[in-house]
Amino acid sequence: IQSHKGVKGVLIMNAEGIPIRSNLSAEDTENYAALVSQLAFKASGVVRILDDSDELAFLRIRSKKHEIMIAPDKDYVLVVIQNPHEV
Repeated sequence: IQSHKGVKGVLIMNAEGIPIRSNLSAEDTENYAALVSQLAFKASGVVRILDDSDELAFLRIRSKKHEIMIAPDKDYVLVVIQNPHEV
């Protein structure tokens, strides 16, 4: 994943939001882990409220500078940050 064009960072964290592996700086790793884990938890809750038989599979956020892709799983969360203009 890291070698794909435009990818700026990859973060793998456990379900509690604790970083396991990252190629980001320590400060960015902590910031993304804390904020993205909260966002994924909230988004997952929204999906369950709308349909209790459904679950969040993927979340994609795009801003002018970055695109953040979040893939939650039972035990882990994969986060990829990329520059959408280099893809």
